[in-house]
Amino acid sequence: MKIKDGFMLRQFGDSYIVVAVGDDSENFNKLITINSVGAFIYKLLSEDRTRDEIVKAMLEKYDVSEEIAVRDCDAYITNLKTAGLLDD
Repeated sequence: MKIKDGFMLRQFGDSYIVVAVGDDSENFNKLITINSVGAFIYKLLSEDRTRDEIVKAMLEKYDVSEEIAVRDCDAYITNLKTAGLLDD
């Protein structure tokens, strides 16, 4: 999975937002706010990662059980797909 071209993650203090840039900004006129964990996953997906690679990275970075990492990763990926930000 990979974040589609035309979307950019921006940090403002402790907050993160995803915005469309270029031609995509005409079709996607929203701002998506995400927390630091969401930004971490977003950055991994910018590099084309599998779900298992993301879960492994979450387990290495955060003090969280595998069950919670899988649940949160799946929910986040579903939200990104629904918003139209992911290439399969």
